[in-house]
Amino acid sequence: MSIKIENQLINKKMNQDYIQPDNWSIIEEGFDVERVKSSESLFSIGNGAMGQRANFEENYTGDTFQGSYIAGIYYPDKTKVGWWKNGYPEYFAKVLNAPNWIGIDITINGEDFDLNACAKVTNFRRELNMKEGWYHRSFEATLKNGTEVAVSVRRFLSLDLDEVGVINYEITPLNKEATIVYKPYVDAGVTNEDANWEEKFWEPLQVQHHKNEAFVTARTFKTHFVATTFMQNSIYLNQQNLNSTPENVEANSEKIQFSYAVMAPKGAVASIQKLGGYTVSMNHENTQIGAENAIKNAVAKGYQQLLDDQIDAWAKIWEMSDITIEGDVKAQQGIRFNIFQLNQTYLGKDSRLNIGPKGFTGEKYGGSTYWDTEAYCIPFYMATKDQQVARNLLTYRYNQLDKAIENATKLGFTHGAALYPMVTMNGEECHNEWEITFEEIHRNGAIAFAIFNYYRYTGDYSYIPEKGLEVLIGIARFWHQRATYSTHKNQYMILGVTGPNEYENNVNNNFYTNYIAKWCLQYTLEQIQKVALEYPNDHKRIVTKVNITDSELHSWQNVAENMYFPYSDELDVYLQQDGFLDKELVRVADLDRSQRPINQKWSWDRILRSPYIKQADVLQCFYFFEDHFSKEALHRNFEFYESFTVHESSLSPCVHSIQAAALDKMDMAYTFYLRTSRLDLDDYNKEVEEGCHITSMAGTWMSIVEGFGGMRIKNDMLHFSPRIPKEWKGYSFKINFRNQILKVAVQQHETNFVLEGSHEIKVVVNGKEVLVEPNNLVTV
Repeated sequence: MSIKIENQLINKKMNQDYIQPDNWSIIEEGFDVERVKSSESLFSIGNGAMGQRANFEENYTGDTFQGSYIAGIYYPDKTKVGWWKNGYPEYFAKVLNAPNWIGIDITINGEDFDLNACAKVTNFRRELNMKEGWYHRSFEATLKNGTEVAVSVRRFLSLDLDEVGVINYEITPLNKEATIVYKPYVDAGVTNEDANWEEKFWEPLQVQHHKNEAFVTARTFKTHFVATTFMQNSIYLNQQNLNSTPENVEANSEKIQFSYAVMAPKGAVASIQKLGGYTVSMNHENTQIGAENAIKNAVAKGYQQLLDDQIDAWAKIWEMSDITIEGDVKAQQGIRFNIFQLNQTYLGKDSRLNIGPKGFTGEKYGGSTYWDTEAYCIPFYMATKDQQVARNLLTYRYNQLDKAIENATKLGFTHGAALYPMVTMNGEECHNEWEITFEEIHRNGAIAFAIFNYYRYTGDYSYIPEKGLEVLIGIARFWHQRATYSTHKNQYMILGVTGPNEYENNVNNNFYTNYIAKWCLQYTLEQIQKVALEYPNDHKRIVTKVNITDSELHSWQNVAENMYFPYSDELDVYLQQDGFLDKELVRVADLDRSQRPINQKWSWDRILRSPYIKQADVLQCFYFFEDHFSKEALHRNFEFYESFTVHESSLSPCVHSIQAAALDKMDMAYTFYLRTSRLDLDDYNKEVEEGCHITSMAGTWMSIVEGFGGMRIKNDMLHFSPRIPKEWKGYSFKINFRNQILKVAVQQHETNFVLEGSHEIKVVVNGKEVLVEPNNLVTV
């Protein structure tokens, strides 16, 4: 290799390494207070409708980041900036920390149970079982009063009853009998870690209880979402239900807590089974009645049936989405962790929802939707689920087109130009860093590319005349108005932007931005012509609705044909932006490792003046539009830009892995794959305690399927150019291509294909057509 990858990446020894290698589970052994917040992120659970960090159920006085979240529920936190600029969003949308239903205060022989205060904690182990979808924690503890106990806790969020979560908390006295008091509670008195003004976001409305059930109903300020947080408790001794009712009930306007005392002989198991969760006004006219019904349905099933159903539901997900890797446990664990978190975050059931960059694992970034969804996530969901899931994600953007036009209007654009937001919950822009809000406009291009990518993969063109063409026209109008004609160069420029590489702000003619703008204009023109020929009624409806004319289309074509792209004849590479070669071009390999990561060691001023690249920029363009460039051009640009890339964005290593594989740089591709797949598990960027990087996890899937597997769609056919890292004996994946399931299994010297479908398909493998018939093994 011309670039020593070990000098490109931070030394592995600098990364956390306490997660135990395992094919199907994330495992931590040993209790360390320094790891608690990181593990709260890594062991998070979710079911698409809600999720939570892996906080302890019992009280913990050590450093912790308590977080539970409900999909689609947000708060418009008033923007906090030092100097207001025209066009700034009024608010930053916060993913709300929801009322806490998991809490169970515990006393044992009169002493509050708290791992931070115990005399000794041994045999601590926690496991996130990804195969079956549950989280388990076990340990032995000695309290200051001398009581020794063994604790076992299992928790999961039901996929089938997705408003319900389940906790089974068991305590066994080891050296003496114990009086154990369980005090389960529901508490709406929560705050966000990232609140701008230290406001509370929830207004308690009502607290109710009946026998072993309790309900706290609260409403968000401003947005007025209503949620009823509920619990139902059962107490057991040696697996026998004691049919207990609360001995004491404490309640105020936002919290209710029950008390149950259990006399547990030495060696006996005293346990509480707690059902809890949320019903919300997005889905219920009366959330209290909804909560009562949720409890009724869960109680009717019982703990064991709920767990069995959970295992079955995850088995169905894994049947389609699993990627197997032979001979490399850490690589296998990494990809399954990524696939698991993606499915915990979004299952495609509700077109009102989207995929937040932290999912249900933290609050950083706010908002539920970034360009990550279109650029990285849609390919995963198209291939591992029914195409309707991907169509729902596209429909989400169509439903917010009016808001995108409104966003552009605030910035001075006219005539239906649409600028989709960098960060949003409801279509309004709610990000307030000027270099992103105003400048990172490439996001518009990713949304148009997703429409193209959806049709290319599924063959379903109907979305474009029904919805997509209106989106494309709004985006094309934006690019047409955003381009500036230079009389000096006699070409069109796009000035004052930030590309995907956020370590360069307010630059002129970012190559990726200019290229995707040109492509958007040309692609939209092509689709207008196609719809006019094949869907004349839709064409007439749309042309009338958006008031488009031939002269406007001609003007678009002129801008596209005369777009400027910075290029170095000397280096024979596209320039990231006009001034890139004016920088002091010190490669990452020559940068002192003590300075990494630079986003935590350097001032922003120093970063902006440096040549260092946060994530793929020119290379992002080569990834999207691979067929537009020669392999030789990819090689030159990859060699040049990779040497300046510090990969301090979670979205960077996956694109580099795919392109390194395409260039047969397999050692580099493998290293980048490990980095993207274990970004959070090994905490490369030293920030996992804030939450996991959910959207980049879809890029990990792409780095295997598109990178090592070489999967592409060309001329309506699947193409593969399989490669395999030398560290692996084999790997396999499944894709749903146009309602037929194709399994691809790659070994060191052969590739096997098996089709689950009703009719044969032809695929191209290493340039040669191969016929694959249903349920017949084909070996290449």
